[in-house]
Amino acid sequence: QVQLVESGGGLVQAGGSLRLSCAASGRTLSRYAMGWFRQAPGKERECVAAIKWSGSRTYYGDSVKGRFTISRDNAKNTVYLQMNSLKPEDTAVYYCAAVDNIAIPTTTRGYKYWGQGTQVTVSS
Repeated sequence: QVQLVESGGGLVQAGGSLRLSCAASGRTLSRYAMGWFRQAPGKERECVAAIKWSGSRTYYGDSVKGRFTISRDNAKNTVYLQMNSLKPEDTAVYYCAAVDNIAIPTTTRGYKYWGQGTQVTVSS
């Protein structure tokens, strides 16, 4: 069993930055693909970024390319999402997800473990 805990969310003005962290416990994540998803009110949960277990490959949703960066520190069992140039449309609950898979899933069905989420609010 894997437990995931997100942190780093909050309120920021448009153009600002936030860094989300996802700390895992229960198992080492060194062989797990990790993803960051977000869900805004009334919208489906979407994948904004994902990273291969080795860190050698990443995926970004079109809406965040060039602004968000996903990274991982397997020694610390932690995954990060650096969010720059934030826009009001980035406002959502952000979730961390994990799955024991050598590929990089980009849909919710591709992940087995989920965190509780952290709120990110971007004011205009």
